[in-house]
Amino acid sequence: MSHKEQNVGIFPSRILLAIGDSDEADLATRKAVDLAESAGSELHLVYVGKLPKFLMKDVDTIGFDRTLYEQIEREALEILWNLTCRVKVTGGTVAGAHLRIGGVAEEIVLLAKDLKADLIVMGNRGHSGVRRVIDGSISEYVVLHYHCPVMIVRLDKGEEHRGFWRRVFSSGSANSG
Repeated sequence: MSHKEQNVGIFPSRILLAIGDSDEADLATRKAVDLAESAGSELHLVYVGKLPKFLMKDVDTIGFDRTLYEQIEREALEILWNLTCRVKVTGGTVAGAHLRIGGVAEEIVLLAKDLKADLIVMGNRGHSGVRRVIDGSISEYVVLHYHCPVMIVRLDKGEEHRGFWRRVFSSGSANSG
């Protein structure tokens, strides 16, 4: 890639926040919002609704299981809306909220390419051992398959999440949680 194709300065102009609904996502959101505000960057948010493997392998299966696909899409859209609200509550401005359905890692990379993202910020649950072998590492795939820097945010081992978002979005009082 030539320097003309990738006109990247010291600070990213377009940040892609790729998160799910986890404690690490809260921390990644705060980091991405702070960085976007301090650098004057566009902040894009993506949530990927994960399809079961049997729907991803056979295109004809989607026609048969259209109801399941639509349910996954509805649930993913609701999660994306909630995540967008999280960014706004944190004080951030969302330049674009993007819903993708499919393989999580692959869809993040495809969207990053479409947006020409300069930085990807994502949470990481830190799976290891058998779980990582079975599920694979989303962050590792993204790092290996896209050319921009990737900031992986995770809680320190043993660190407890304070439950901030649960308190903000709970129907009870702000002190319950």
